[in-house]
Amino acid sequence: MLKRKWVFLFATLLAAALVLPWGALQPRRLDDLRNLVFDEFQRLSPRAYDPETPARVVGVDEESLKAFGQWPWPRTRVAQLVERLRELGAAAIAFDFIFSEPDHASARMLVDALPDAKLRADVSRLIAKTPDSDAVLANALRDAPVVLGATLAMEGAKEYPAKAGLVAAGDAPAPFLYAFPAVVLPLPALAANAQGLGATNWIPDRDLVVRRVPLLTRVGASIAPSLALEALRVAQGEQSVVIRSSNASGETAYGAQTGVNAVKVGAFQIATGPASDVRPRYTFSTPARNVSAKAVLENKVARSEIEGRIIFVGALAVGLGDVRATPLEPVVPGVDVHAQIVESLTTGALLSRPDWAPGLEYVVAIIAFALTMPLLFVAPPLVSAAFAPLAVAGLFGGAFYLFEKQGLLIDPAYPSLVIVGSYVVGAVTLWRSEILARRQVRRAFGKFVAPAVVDRIAEHPERLVLGGETRELTVLFSDLRNFSGISEGLSARELTQFMNDYLTPMTDAILECEGTVDKYMGDAILAFWNAPLDIADHPRKAVGAALAMRAAMLQFNSERARWAEAEGRPHKEAAMGLGLHLGPASVGNMGSIRRFDYSILGDNVNLASRLEGASKAFATDIIVSSVIRDAVPDMAWLDLGRIIVVGRSEPTHVFALAGDSETARTEAYMRWRTAHDAMREEYESGRFDAAAARAEALAQTLPGAWPALYVAMGQRYSRLAHEGLQEGWSSIWNLQSK
Repeated sequence: MLKRKWVFLFATLLAAALVLPWGALQPRRLDDLRNLVFDEFQRLSPRAYDPETPARVVGVDEESLKAFGQWPWPRTRVAQLVERLRELGAAAIAFDFIFSEPDHASARMLVDALPDAKLRADVSRLIAKTPDSDAVLANALRDAPVVLGATLAMEGAKEYPAKAGLVAAGDAPAPFLYAFPAVVLPLPALAANAQGLGATNWIPDRDLVVRRVPLLTRVGASIAPSLALEALRVAQGEQSVVIRSSNASGETAYGAQTGVNAVKVGAFQIATGPASDVRPRYTFSTPARNVSAKAVLENKVARSEIEGRIIFVGALAVGLGDVRATPLEPVVPGVDVHAQIVESLTTGALLSRPDWAPGLEYVVAIIAFALTMPLLFVAPPLVSAAFAPLAVAGLFGGAFYLFEKQGLLIDPAYPSLVIVGSYVVGAVTLWRSEILARRQVRRAFGKFVAPAVVDRIAEHPERLVLGGETRELTVLFSDLRNFSGISEGLSARELTQFMNDYLTPMTDAILECEGTVDKYMGDAILAFWNAPLDIADHPRKAVGAALAMRAAMLQFNSERARWAEAEGRPHKEAAMGLGLHLGPASVGNMGSIRRFDYSILGDNVNLASRLEGASKAFATDIIVSSVIRDAVPDMAWLDLGRIIVVGRSEPTHVFALAGDSETARTEAYMRWRTAHDAMREEYESGRFDAAAARAEALAQTLPGAWPALYVAMGQRYSRLAHEGLQEGWSSIWNLQSK
């Protein structure tokens, strides 16, 4: 017991060192695993698209490109799109395009591209009064609720021009925001006339999937709102955004600077992560969200699709290359993601990973570890083995419930890894210690205990005590006939080889039928079934072993005959006697404190031995008790009557084994048994002459070794016929020798 405690202590310390530090270190790989789990939750329960949500996408799709040519379109057409959306009552028009360069399709750009200077001058005079396309778009922006896109980059402007006031409550938010060195802005004239300016950037994870979207980012010393946040602000006509950070009123962080907690714009207060990031709960892409730019320009859109809504204008055509990956889909138009962010913000369908989540997960992991390790060592193997998958299923089920009902992202993966990891470490350690213990048992007992028993002892060393248990056993006892005559003239080496050649196939026959060899006593074998392990249908397996031993004896004699012929010496046929009986017997470790063996004792064991002796009197090889015959009735049995063996006063009904169940179904066996039973009937009736005559007839007609049985029985019948029927005669044969 003390040793097992040390094994438990070692396994616990090892498992703790391997799995618990992950929760404190929070490596990137663990975050990647969490993302996979949270993505799967979204796929199992995506947000259902509601057509009443305020966001719509006006897309430059394939139909629009066919109607108006390739993108980029002239700014005059973009101005027409803005004016049409304004007329339809759009609450905000957010462009997921960056108009950072002059219109390449404008008349002035085309003139500048002419190679001939005189031609350029002539054409310039002709178009002098033509309005500049960028100016046309700037004028259109002045009267519409437009938000233009800007791209945060490595090079460009160093400050972000604010379109709204930013009010910070609590700790300064800038140190916690994602930072970029520069920003690529729209043309100054366009930016000046737009009501909002929003960053179109994403902050994808390492696998380039957009899971978290920052509502605010930092460019130099300035703060840039996202395109979605600006669109939401402009749609409400708000002039400022409130940023609530740690240690603001109502946002107690006990003095610690933990980052941004929430962003408020108009009627919406949005809970965020420390970097002002939000996690949209995505829907699958749906045509119901999209409106073709062609339909808008051609006045083929119902006003209800535009009025009062936040409109995102972006690329839907695959060839324009603005695609992103979301937890639900590997390829999604980028503008679709902006729209989904607004849908999540306005409907409250944001996913939340609270700042206390890692701490909770770590505590759950420690509790899981504290339950797994002791259970592994004290509970039955099936219980401890079932605990791990059930606990993991419970963690994932609970996490999914919180995701589904509360939108909370609580990671079940790390506590599950702790359970699985600690279970594996503990199981391997326990298995290794048990392997070492079994090796010690085998070294100590393997030389004088049967292998099957060694395995049982190794699994249950507490059974290494004297004494045993009473079990129902099938007992087999076999012996060689005339061993003295066979061994006469053999050298010690030849005799050893003979015994090895005989005992090996006999033992194999027993072991292959799931028997346990108790001991060898010279040329005799004692074996039994149904101990130390329960053996189903063990009488049948024992009968099968007896038949296999009969076949092995024939093969043994055949091989010895060939060897004798090759060596030019006479061959002496070997014969086996075998007894089988079924009944209760004592089985266990028997002997002395210093040396003991796993063995069987009891009257039924002795009876099996006496049945083997009786086989000599009947001159046949296999004799069984009626208990065996009743347990395996479909074999080919021959009734030999009742006998009293030496050392017992009660008679035993015995049978000879003529063959297996297939033999029992043959016509030849049926005729044989009919003639045999007729012989037995004559004997039981005291008609000994008739019984002897029938025995003689059977001896002359049967093949193989079977005539010897009827010669022996015929001799007994003839002797009784000579003596005459005595008063009080009984058909029970009282054997006088073992």
